[in-house]
Amino acid sequence: MILPTISIIIPVFNSEVTLRLCLESIRVQNYPTDKIEIIIIDAGSTDRTLEIAREFRVNEILENALKTGEAGKAVGVKFAKNEIIALIDSDNILAETDWLRRMVEPFQDSEIVCSEPLYYTYRKEEGFINRYCALFGMNDPICYFLGNYDRYNVISGKWTSLPVDEEDKGNYLKITILGKERIPTIGANGFLIRRKDLLSYPIGDYLFDIDIIYKLMESKGKALNNSNMNLKLAKVKIGIIHIFCKDIKTFIRKQRRRIKDYLYFSKLKVRKYPWKGLNRKRLMKFGVYCLLIFPLVIQATVGYFKKADRAWLFHPLACLITFWVYTLEMVKGLFKVKMMHRKKWNQ
Repeated sequence: MILPTISIIIPVFNSEVTLRLCLESIRVQNYPTDKIEIIIIDAGSTDRTLEIAREFRVNEILENALKTGEAGKAVGVKFAKNEIIALIDSDNILAETDWLRRMVEPFQDSEIVCSEPLYYTYRKEEGFINRYCALFGMNDPICYFLGNYDRYNVISGKWTSLPVDEEDKGNYLKITILGKERIPTIGANGFLIRRKDLLSYPIGDYLFDIDIIYKLMESKGKALNNSNMNLKLAKVKIGIIHIFCKDIKTFIRKQRRRIKDYLYFSKLKVRKYPWKGLNRKRLMKFGVYCLLIFPLVIQATVGYFKKADRAWLFHPLACLITFWVYTLEMVKGLFKVKMMHRKKWNQ
């Protein structure tokens, strides 16, 4: 196999806690170093983030004036020169030394546009929230109820509950997305895409994960005069470590950031994926489960019997936190919408 060149895009902001582990996992890859460029996009870090980046002699350090991770990705993609764009967050660790080789293998198939790991790597030594997220396959419980999650979930035994065509290719699953309204939440935490495909539509100031595929399908559909165009991607049978959250306080803060940013950027009309058009019955089900609580306990119990870990105890609380944080911020958003302040943000 002729290995393609890769541009690894890593947005950072006060990321010293996780960045070293991330860069170390990239440096030990059994992939030709001359075929990899690492681009750090910094939002004004005040800790040792840039010192660590320079220590690893990354290829480029760029400025992210708009501060958010999505803005950093857009800056990095516009600068990147290589065949494959790899969007890797500063709190990601490549789980295996052959991770990059396995992730680019599907690109031998000219139909495949992008690839993503099948699951989050579970590690016993992680904190209970990170273990829970790895087992649950997501860090936003609403996605479980909507069914548009994108990593293997122990409870359902699936990587998504959306209808997709799936073909087992040995080291990966070849997936056909059946329409723009049926896109799993792909696009982050170890997402690889052909640069030429990503640049087939104008990249603005922000690059939102799930919007990437939505806009790509939209642009290709318009070019071919086919609004129902399908898209093919690969789910590689490998994991990625996601150091999402160290404690409940941080979990609450990240959920607040998620919903506030969504409301803010939706108001600016820069978000494309039709979240509001998703199944409202499933959203209502999430609300009812949170109000009753015991259905969440049953879900956690099912998860525990499938993979015994006390981290499942966090499931009801994760859902309740998400429900009340989202509800409160949406109510506040009826009067005033603003982006969450990031001045004192850190990992």
